[in-house]
Amino acid sequence: MSDAVGVVITGVYGVGKSTVVEEMAGMLEQEAVSYGAIDVDWLWWFEVSGLSDDESRRVLFANLESVVGNYLDVGVVRFLLAWSIRDLSDLDALRAAVPLPLQVVRLTAPIAVIKQRLTSAVTAERKDDLRSAERWLGERTGSNLGDVVVANDRTIREVAAEILDWLEWH
Repeated sequence: MSDAVGVVITGVYGVGKSTVVEEMAGMLEQEAVSYGAIDVDWLWWFEVSGLSDDESRRVLFANLESVVGNYLDVGVVRFLLAWSIRDLSDLDALRAAVPLPLQVVRLTAPIAVIKQRLTSAVTAERKDDLRSAERWLGERTGSNLGDVVVANDRTIREVAAEILDWLEWH
């Protein structure tokens, strides 16, 4: 039986999930802890004309299951996932694809900070992300998720350290 465990950092687009995961990975690396970091969005960044949302999601979770399995095969024991989880069905599907205990950390940040981050990005896609973030915040999408809520309102290193401390991964 594996002693592998994972954390998923969630929140609206632009809240800093990927950046926090990247910092956590660097901190674990400095401590010589085996880890795998996955930005879940990258696993369904593809386009196939006519493919349904359900089929795209199936590919996402198949990709995630494969990557996690490959990491487990080589001895990864700490998994860091970044993904905007909308609701419990997303979380259930994520847990089905990742066969290990998962803690959920929901990041928050003021909308002004999120706007600054997303409008300073160079890609047009980030403008869509800003509209989604505003909609999610207005509808409170994903706000009921998270074993702990962490404000991303200080340095990334401080936020990452708080999460690693809460997880007791040091």
